Amino acid sequence: MIKRITSSKGIVTAVWVLGLVVIWEICAFIVGATQRTPVNVLPHLYQIIGSFFDTKSITGSGDTIATLVFSSAAETLSRALIGFIIGMVLGYILALLMHLSHIVEKIAFPYLMIIQMIPILGMAPIVLSITGDISSARIIIAAILTFYPVSTNTLAGFKSVGRERHELMRSYGASKFQLYTKMLIPSAMTYFFTGLKISAPMAITASILVDTLQGGNGLGCMLSQSLKGSMTRFVFWDIVIFSAVIGVLSFYLMGVIERAITPAKRKAKKKALIVLERQGNQKHHNNSRSARTVRSIDIHTVADKGSARTVRNG
Repeated sequence: MIKRITSSKGIVTAVWVLGLVVIWEICAFIVGATQRTPVNVLPHLYQIIGSFFDTKSITGSGDTIATLVFSSAAETLSRALIGFIIGMVLGYILALLMHLSHIVEKIAFPYLMIIQMIPILGMAPIVLSITGDISSARIIIAAILTFYPVSTNTLAGFKSVGRERHELMRSYGASKFQLYTKMLIPSAMTYFFTGLKISAPMAITASILVDTLQGGNGLGCMLSQSLKGSMTRFVFWDIVIFSAVIGVLSFYLMGVIERAITPAKRKAKKKALIVLERQGNQKHHNNSRSARTVRSIDIHTVADKGSARTVRNG
């Protein structure tokens, strides 16, 4: 029963969300009880959610918090999506080139490591100063952060295929093109989507961070304005929770796309698990029968020995 509950993704997610809510409310209660911090520095969740759906205007143009968040999110997320797609395509192409040529891998991989080691806070001002445009900077930063996880994970997927499978394909006369299209690319698909799951939330976070460096529209700009006191503090927490939800949804969206693209692989994996489960049950059944047989032999042996003693005594 416990194993069935823990294996259910819906129940595990519900427990995780409930635990997060409980921790948040405890922290909000403690912060509120100290009375040493500004008002609403850590509001309760019901206050944050209520402020998001409040119809009261917070600007001179009559905008509510919800309308401001959605309009700013459209600006930020659209640029993050463009950068995500560019980084995904370029990362996949580079992984393919690195697998085709060891020279390309030796040249490109150190640069990938250097790019990954540069903090976003250090990279964003450099890109913004070069481009001079906040929208272009959002796209470039999102592309860079998507580029590394996709390229490295996809390359690992290509390398995960064993030499035996290569030799088997060549024994059937497969060309290099068929080797990639029939075996390597499908085998690396899981690794590719692992990179997408990592980079999708990172691309959104990077775009929001770039927004904080320069005025204009965007979620990051609203964050900066709310921290400076030009907007209510509820705006800050509404954006934080909204961004977190969007990041989590982007992660799960990559999983949904993966399951839609690779249904055959999912069915094969499920079939393999069923076979393994049946083999385990059969093995357990055989062991039980063997144990019963051994006990039966022992009983008969003891009985025979007892009969032999009785005959000798007689």
